[in-house]
Amino acid sequence: MKGIKLGEMNTMKVVKEVDFGMYLDGGDEGEILLPTRYVPEGCKPGDTLDVFVYLDQDERPVATTLTPKAMVGEFAYLEVAWTNQFGAFLDWGLMKDLFCPFREQKMKMVRGNSYIVHIHLDKESYRIMASAKVERYLSEETPDYRHGKEVDLLVWQKTDLGFKVIIDNKYGGLVYKDQIFKYIHTGDRMKGYIGTVRPDGKIDVTLQPTGKKLSREFSDALLDYLKENNGYCNLGDKSNAEDIYDRFQVSKKTFKKAIGDLYKRHIITLEEGGMGIVLVEK
Repeated sequence: MKGIKLGEMNTMKVVKEVDFGMYLDGGDEGEILLPTRYVPEGCKPGDTLDVFVYLDQDERPVATTLTPKAMVGEFAYLEVAWTNQFGAFLDWGLMKDLFCPFREQKMKMVRGNSYIVHIHLDKESYRIMASAKVERYLSEETPDYRHGKEVDLLVWQKTDLGFKVIIDNKYGGLVYKDQIFKYIHTGDRMKGYIGTVRPDGKIDVTLQPTGKKLSREFSDALLDYLKENNGYCNLGDKSNAEDIYDRFQVSKKTFKKAIGDLYKRHIITLEEGGMGIVLVEK
């Protein structure tokens, strides 16, 4: 569709008003309808609108000012609204549901269940479709991420090692289970941090900042906590890792590094047995 990006946001000019909406300038594709229900109040010919363009029930291009849950080229966690003899139809936030044919399903999709899918334009029919065969759409390039870089994650699936994730809507990665200190679920979106990019291109990710930056940040946070809690914390370097994470959302390793930093700076003392921290009065 030359000039118009099907399945994406487009900036288009209003060319005329009709009883059932507004027509937008679609370039080589001619005029594209924006139905009345989506026309912004006060909109008039000559105005420019940001709209999402997709195909209506009759496979004609149509515009909407709604933003779908995901666009062409993106991964998303979508719920099955209904199924028929051809496949499943996913709720992606528009009136017309998103089709996932049986050939694009890893297992038969069930109404009411949600799945990680990739949205793409089908080369044969030029329809917008979903595919649960996610691996096919992940980049095989080796990224140039630096250690500790903050990235966007979509939690993909649980494995024996931890959770597979999709990084920056492009790469596959893995968060090891010993790096997970909170409940996460397929479909969760969150920030992550690059751990290691292996020679084969595989990427290890953590859910907490890595290295010295995290240690410095948490040292300051722990000091603030002590000041706000009468100079005392009942957790120390001998405390349980789960208790530490529940309180501060960091690993025991990070917690111990912060204790060491504050201790070396003579800001805290440690209770006998390592089960508490006391702020030094100055």
